[in-house]
Amino acid sequence: MNPRYPKVALRAGHRCEYCCAPEAVFNFPFEVEHIIPVSRGGADADANWALACRSCNLRKAAHINGTDPESRTVVRLFHPRKDRWEERFRADAESGEISGLTAIGRATTDQLNMNSKAQLSARRYWMCLELFP
Repeated sequence: MNPRYPKVALRAGHRCEYCCAPEAVFNFPFEVEHIIPVSRGGADADANWALACRSCNLRKAAHINGTDPESRTVVRLFHPRKDRWEERFRADAESGEISGLTAIGRATTDQLNMNSKAQLSARRYWMCLELFP
C-alpha cells in the first residue's frame, strides 16, 4: 500500500476526489495519485496528492487538460485542492448522472468517463444505500 494512503484517504473522507465514489463498497483501497503528474511538472507533495478510484485514476492518467464538450475549448481538469466539487459538478438524484456545471466540470466528466454504464449502475446502488453523494 502507498505509504501516503492513510493521510490522503482521511483527508478525502475515503471517497474518490473526482467522482465521489465511496471507498467502503470496494474490496480494496483507492489509489493515491498525483493531481498534476510529476512527468508534467507536478510536485511529489501533499498538496498534489488525491485519492482516486481505479476508474478515475486510469482515465485521468497523465492528463491535466481536457476538452469541454459544450464550448470545444481545452481547459484544465478538476483540481481537488483548488476546486470545490459542488461548484463544478452536480449529481442527479434519480439517474446518478454527474453533470459538469462549468467547462472544467464538463471536461473532467468527459475525460474521466464518469457516466459510463457501469459507473451509473453502481452510483444508483450507492444512492439506494445512502452512500452517495
